[in-house]
Amino acid sequence: MTPPDASDQPDKPDKPDKTDQPEQPDRREFMTKAAAAGIGAVVTLVPVAAGVVTVFDPLRRKSALGGPLLVTTLEALPNDGKPRRFQIIADREDAWNKFPRVPIGAVYLRRVGESNVEALNVTCPHAGCPVELKADSKSFLCPCHDSSFYLDGSLANAKSPSPRGMDTLDVEIRNGSEVWVTFQNFEAGKAKKVPLA
Repeated sequence: MTPPDASDQPDKPDKPDKTDQPEQPDRREFMTKAAAAGIGAVVTLVPVAAGVVTVFDPLRRKSALGGPLLVTTLEALPNDGKPRRFQIIADREDAWNKFPRVPIGAVYLRRVGESNVEALNVTCPHAGCPVELKADSKSFLCPCHDSSFYLDGSLANAKSPSPRGMDTLDVEIRNGSEVWVTFQNFEAGKAKKVPLA
């Protein structure tokens, strides 16, 4: 008798077929993937966090502006009390840029006495337009909505659309003749002076 051919025998599975069962994850493989994901997250978050801090840092800083600024000397102001307009020049800084020695506003200065000076912000408290000195030099006029002011900055007309007089500013006389002004802008349209940040 001849031995049966191996091809004639029915197939008997020696081991269970692995294609029918889901593959079980290896514990080491899981730990490797978890560690890679954690390291990837840290590597990604560190530069993103640094970028966010860099972008928003300038917004948290306070403006350096706020101290007195040298505007002119007493000799430049007439003794008769007529106001003169002067530009305020200072270093301006916004959130990301610095602009050295640029105009940041303007003031009217007028001499009241030998060494006293009054300063008024040229911005109208009504809507923020620049106030002009009238040709007769006896009052100020806002050309936008006809608000009028006396030379001391107070309202000249009760029907004026401006809710308050012109904004006064602090003045110091240093070294006998230097006129220093603490320049500040205020919110327009309000009855009280509210400084802008």
